[in-house]
Amino acid sequence: MRLDLLVSRRFGLSRRAARDAIRAGRIDASGIPRDEPGLDVAEDVDLSHHPNRPERRRVRSRLNVLLEDLDVLIVDKPAGLLTVRTAAAEADTLVARALSYLRHRYRRRSWIGVVHRLDKETSGALVFARTREALRNLQEKFRAHRIEREYLAIVEGDVRAPGVFDDPLVADRGDRRRGVARAGEGGKRAVTRYRPIERFGKATLVSVRLETGRTHQIRVHFAEAGHPVVGDPVYRPRNAAPSPVAAPRQMLHARSLGFAHPKTEQRVGAESPVPADFAGVLEDLRRRQKKRPEKLGAWREKQV
Repeated sequence: MRLDLLVSRRFGLSRRAARDAIRAGRIDASGIPRDEPGLDVAEDVDLSHHPNRPERRRVRSRLNVLLEDLDVLIVDKPAGLLTVRTAAAEADTLVARALSYLRHRYRRRSWIGVVHRLDKETSGALVFARTREALRNLQEKFRAHRIEREYLAIVEGDVRAPGVFDDPLVADRGDRRRGVARAGEGGKRAVTRYRPIERFGKATLVSVRLETGRTHQIRVHFAEAGHPVVGDPVYRPRNAAPSPVAAPRQMLHARSLGFAHPKTEQRVGAESPVPADFAGVLEDLRRRQKKRPEKLGAWREKQV
């Protein structure tokens, strides 16, 4: 149930008053302040209303915040933005935007810890830690594969059935690019589970869940299987025919992220809406297909 609807019912507020209270930081769910009116919560969640609590400072920012509390910050990373700066010392990164957001919102010096990263051209949900204790906790959860992650990808070709890629990966396949380990090579374990959602013949929308988090894991596994991610210039075979699908960047989106909260151990999560460029490629595929595409699994089409 939406948080604003539950707050309205629980405390006898109008929907507008409930949304205002949530955005002001005056509603706690399971002891954690929540400021997203549309957050999906259980109907029996423990809610508390603090009408006299000072309003949380609102900040205009180039950062889209999906979930925030004193320990974690989940943000929506746009494609084309680095998570952290490289040796070139880029000024505009996701870390820089997050620090600026926190500094202006709370009017004090802030700290964030990098838990994981997304490729520059990959969009979607990413979590930062706001304390060193939370950073250690979340990093351990990533190492133990206790972070739920779902990606959406548009890949070339017709993926007909769910499956698992479990080929180990190496950092250099011989051309300074990551790849699948060959016989006798000591690659690192990598497990990628996938299922087709919507098939177009020349391309397929797939849902991907990671058991491990190797760099470029999804891109390498799908390319090795003959289904490179649409728009990926790095791992698509160089001698292959031109891509049947045009895309402005690699069509990979980190759709959702979930984990046990580092302090309360209650499950928290966030979902990143499908960005316009990704949705545009999907709509173009749908228009170009003469018959309605085969729909598989539970997919909320309204989000794309």
